[in-house]
Amino acid sequence: MAKIENKDIIEALKEKSLLEIKELVDLMKEEFGVDPSAVAVAAAPAGEAKEEGPTSVNVVLTAAGSNKLAVIKLIKEVTGLGLKEAKDLADNGGNIKEGIPSDEANELKAKLEEAGASVEVK
Repeated sequence: MAKIENKDIIEALKEKSLLEIKELVDLMKEEFGVDPSAVAVAAAPAGEAKEEGPTSVNVVLTAAGSNKLAVIKLIKEVTGLGLKEAKDLADNGGNIKEGIPSDEANELKAKLEEAGASVEVK
């Protein structure tokens, strides 16, 4: 059997759908008993790690602002809380979402600020 080059594998993967790639990963887990994505992360040298700040952050409401109704609706939508809980959070402030990726936190912060709230990402 001829040895397949890594570049050939990459080219073949470009032609597959995400579902096909997921099935391939599952087969690799089954065959080798290892999650290939975990190996790829573990194999990266420590010097190559990106230092962009924290990987997970909290979105904290400091004030609902003048358009409190819009803020309550948005809190209810993004958290899945009931109306009373969302109103309490808007009245008293506090964590809207905890332990979320920075990108998601910044998007949520922008939405809340657009609705009139004061928000911090910690």
